[in-house]
Amino acid sequence: MNSMNDTGFVAGPASGQTSHTHRLRGLAGTGFIATLAAMVATTLAAALAQAVGVDFEVPDGGETIPLSGFAVVTGFFSVVGIVIAVALLRWSARPAERFVWTAVSLTAISLVPPLLSGANTATTTALLGLHLVPATVMIPTLARSLRTRTD
Repeated sequence: MNSMNDTGFVAGPASGQTSHTHRLRGLAGTGFIATLAAMVATTLAAALAQAVGVDFEVPDGGETIPLSGFAVVTGFFSVVGIVIAVALLRWSARPAERFVWTAVSLTAISLVPPLLSGANTATTTALLGLHLVPATVMIPTLARSLRTRTD
């Protein structure tokens, strides 16, 4: 749907459609930048934990979680958070509020597996902390973006 101004030039899509598309793209762009920041912060925190002696060995299978694994998992679940934020922006009357409740609830649920893993206390504590690192980056960033995009 294009509109034409007095000079006969096409002005582009109707402003409502452009505004909505701009809001979604802005949210996605902000989310992907926050995802990169969360991946870096989580990987650095895991490296710091390893440097002070945390082995990240999980008894089921006896394997050690590599640093790259923290980055990959953080990136994946951060993108899931962006998808949830975009869906709420599209279909919710109060996307920021609903996003915060959803994200905090999912973060709380994500704390259960480290507690059940059977890993030693240092690894369990580090894993719990490492779940909170990306949450402290992603949740406020996306919530703020949802608020500014809907005003």
